[in-house]
Amino acid sequence: MDYEYAPLRLPSNVDRLTAAAQLAIQAEFSGWELARVQLFADGSRKVMLRRRLQPIPQPGLSY
Repeated sequence: MDYEYAPLRLPSNVDRLTAAAQLAIQAEFSGWELARVQLFADGSRKVMLRRRLQPIPQPGLSY
C-alpha cells in the first residue's frame, strides 16, 4: 500500500492539547493519520503524517 507523507514541525510554545486538536482536524478533513512524533530537547515536536494515496485528489495540509 502506498502512502504520501507530510512532515509538520510544532514549536515548543504549542501545548499537547493544542497539538492534538490540530492533528485531529487534519485527520478528520484531509484523511491524514499520525505516523511518528519526535520530541526534541527544546520542547518542539516533529510530526510525520501519512495518508493512503487516492486516485481522487484530497486537500493538502492547512496551517
